Amino acid sequence: MLTIGLTGGIGTGKSEVARILGELGAVVVDADRLGHAAYRRGTAGFDEVVRAFGRDVVGAAGEIDRKRLGQLVFGDPGRRRKLERIVWPRIEDAIAERLRAERRKGSAAAVVIEAAVLVEAGWDALCDEVWVVTAPEGEVLRRLRGSGMSEEDALARVRVQGNGTRLRGQAAATIVNDGGLEDLRRRVESVWRERVSGKA
Repeated sequence: MLTIGLTGGIGTGKSEVARILGELGAVVVDADRLGHAAYRRGTAGFDEVVRAFGRDVVGAAGEIDRKRLGQLVFGDPGRRRKLERIVWPRIEDAIAERLRAERRKGSAAAVVIEAAVLVEAGWDALCDEVWVVTAPEGEVLRRLRGSGMSEEDALARVRVQGNGTRLRGQAAATIVNDGGLEDLRRRVESVWRERVSGKA
């Protein structure tokens, strides 16, 4: 079983690439979802987040309000690091457990860990190889604005996360998402054949 770390900046299309890889037979592990579970009500992560950032981050339903928490930490590197110290180790533990479970099953050709912060968090150490999704910055900004994000917020997020190009040197494969969905699918299928199904 090949363990692939799939990464790239916001708006590059890594979730779409992950979806296509799932259709090709990969098991996809979404680190964002694991992150949300890491501070669900009733967990130690929830208690730590509330201690670190105050009761104001708890929404009406009693769960952490991710939007409110994001607004608190996004522009503040110190707060962001504090949140990362709480959440990242829990995500890493969850990823490692999922990988152990998939190895026990033994049915997947590949497991894909989709994570924007794969390298920064050190989760690439859990992977056999890293694949990076990139897109031209102008295209990324257009996509983010199309999703309802303001121009200012879109630019700020691209400045923090980049468009995936800085990670290319660490990648076993780079998938450039600068066309339509069919172009992207062909590129993903090509990399899959080269890196996964062609090695079986």
